[in-house]
Amino acid sequence: MKFALMMLFMMPLSFVRKGFWLNQCLYFAMTLLFLLTMSFDYSFLNVSYFLGCDLLSYIMILLSFWICSLMIMASEGIYYKNYYPKLFLFMVLLLMFSLFMTFSSMNLFVFYIFFELSLLPVLILIMGWGYQPERLQAGMYLLFYTLLASLPMMVSIFYYYENFMTLDFFFFSDSGGIYTYMCMNMVFFVKMPMYFVHLWLPKAHVEAPVAGSMVLAGVMLKLGGYGLMRLMPMFISIGVKVNYIFVVISMVGGFLVSLICLRQMDMKSLIAYSSVAHMGLVLSGIMTLTYWGMCGSLVLMVAHGLCSSGLFCLANISYERLLSRSLFLNKGLLNLMPGMALWWFLFSCCNMAAPPSLNLLGEIMLINSLVGWSNLSMVFLALMSFFSAAYSLYLYSYSQHGKMYSGLYSMSSGYVREYLLLLLHWFPLNLLVLKSEYCVMWI
Repeated sequence: MKFALMMLFMMPLSFVRKGFWLNQCLYFAMTLLFLLTMSFDYSFLNVSYFLGCDLLSYIMILLSFWICSLMIMASEGIYYKNYYPKLFLFMVLLLMFSLFMTFSSMNLFVFYIFFELSLLPVLILIMGWGYQPERLQAGMYLLFYTLLASLPMMVSIFYYYENFMTLDFFFFSDSGGIYTYMCMNMVFFVKMPMYFVHLWLPKAHVEAPVAGSMVLAGVMLKLGGYGLMRLMPMFISIGVKVNYIFVVISMVGGFLVSLICLRQMDMKSLIAYSSVAHMGLVLSGIMTLTYWGMCGSLVLMVAHGLCSSGLFCLANISYERLLSRSLFLNKGLLNLMPGMALWWFLFSCCNMAAPPSLNLLGEIMLINSLVGWSNLSMVFLALMSFFSAAYSLYLYSYSQHGKMYSGLYSMSSGYVREYLLLLLHWFPLNLLVLKSEYCVMWI
């Protein structure tokens, strides 16, 4: 609760003239303060009226703080061009507040309210600071995909309240048929997004500013996984019967999306589609209802949040210099920014789950759970692993090697701010492997 109050007190700082970097420093300070309130297992700490923090919430809130502070660091252009920087800071703060309340809520209705509230700041970020006129269409896709699926959830929440006379996560028991299962979980499938309901994601990513892409990839997709992890204990008996449908859709969809990645010419679009493939793996892991699956999903969600956000930062760094995200124009960058090519290489390796990244640990755990669930899943797991390496290498080699674009007018090397930004994505991504037991102690 004290962190929620701290964020409310930060609100006036969004409107201070020179408060841009002060805000970012305060986000980092809040991250470090939050580190001191470590939750070590499944029991809730810092319990107040309807808020509390177990290890799952703790990891997700920490990721939200971290990504939000890096969003401000990546959006220097908004500050220097004076492109409504105060409103931008206010949106980031509102987003951070709603994410914090969503992840730390112990009541299903409060969770639902802030889950929906977190949609608004992202929508305003895309529509307000996006690059192309298509951002309006992308915003509408994002809004209506989520709203259409979230109305049945609200109805089923009322149904649950009538049955259980409480909405606290503690008191839910295994109950509910296929209708409540679908009504409650459909919004999470859209949010993750599951294949078939994923079309809003590439559009939103391509049209969003770098901060919007970072928070979408880094935290917003994780809301779906978090919700499923919280609510799956309610659906164990029905889940055992129907979960295989969603595992099959996610595995086959992940493979098809990996093929789609191989023919993308827009860097952001490629990274966005790779997010769909990775989150398909996460969804499959949760749907197996196994210990390995749940823990592996959590590890891969954290890993994907940091890795995908870092790749969007890299795409934006190239975009700010060439004013295009097309791979036809972003060629031979190794000649222009050799230092940045190292970061492209490191993040591409993390994206294809090369050691020592957290992605590798998550994928090993998920492969373990899925192969244990069914031997047939080995086919699509092998295809997804192969093609994720293929499109990551394609992205790296196509952008860094070859001849430079002849129409290039001017070019600058990387700034210290950009290298620091990438380091702060990469460092936790590869360091957390050494302390990965915290990701498997929340069940």
